[in-house]
Amino acid sequence: MHTVKESIYMYEILIYEFENYFDRGSCPDSATLTHKLTIAGFGEDEINQALNWLSDLTTRDTDHYPATLAQSDSLRWYTPSEMEMIDNEGRGFILFLEQAGILNPLQRELLIDRVLKMNGNSSSLEKIKLVVLLDLWIQNQLTDPNVLEKLFIASNPRHRH
Repeated sequence: MHTVKESIYMYEILIYEFENYFDRGSCPDSATLTHKLTIAGFGEDEINQALNWLSDLTTRDTDHYPATLAQSDSLRWYTPSEMEMIDNEGRGFILFLEQAGILNPLQRELLIDRVLKMNGNSSSLEKIKLVVLLDLWIQNQLTDPNVLEKLFIASNPRHRH
């Protein structure tokens, strides 16, 4: 089990990666990224944890979900343990992303899986935004200005209804 401190560093590493490589369209290989993160002051354990988490994100393991879930119009009920990790604001944001057409139910489940694997004391909304941005970036879907606009509107509570 990872400590809260390690999880905070993992979150910071993921933010670092997104901030430094988003404009370039892709991330460097693991060895280069590890070297750059080490120079930036991150520890080996935290770097490995973040790279493993990111690797899991890119594999998009959908084997334990029904093939029809992506086209489903299902409603999501959260378990008590999920509700502890994803607060009302985070769950509302996920619902908004689904209703705005940014996520389908399969992507929602994958998002929830990724967020649950991130521990630490940052808010679930911050984690969700980071995971969505990284996932869409990896899938090369952030080139559509409509998706970005929906994300920015969705991330501003004054614009949500």
